[in-house]
Amino acid sequence: MDSADRSFKNNKDYYLFFGLIILVYFLSINTDYAEYSLHQQINIPSNFFYYTFGVDILVIISWILILLYRKVGVILFPIFVAIHFLLHNYFLSTFLYSDITAIFLYIGVGLLAIIPRWSVLK
Repeated sequence: MDSADRSFKNNKDYYLFFGLIILVYFLSINTDYAEYSLHQQINIPSNFFYYTFGVDILVIISWILILLYRKVGVILFPIFVAIHFLLHNYFLSTFLYSDITAIFLYIGVGLLAIIPRWSVLK
């Protein structure tokens, strides 16, 4: 069995696309942090932050799994981002464009980098 070439030189697009995706997702994490710092003034339930920061950690773990060529990360990443979006929509009635942009980049650009490498994924 051949070992796949996972070097940056031959996979620049793969790493750059997923760097862009996590950069956009960090906007959502920044929004969560800003809401946490103001939660008493805007009356947000405190347990909401356990949920959102927990989902943020799961999104980052699934993103790392994608970079490590794991199929489970490819499947879980959009699910966790959608859960994060739904949490904000349910608890705060806010529409997070950063989550929508992360999903759009993942489907529109990220899968273009993943699909040719699918046979390498474990």
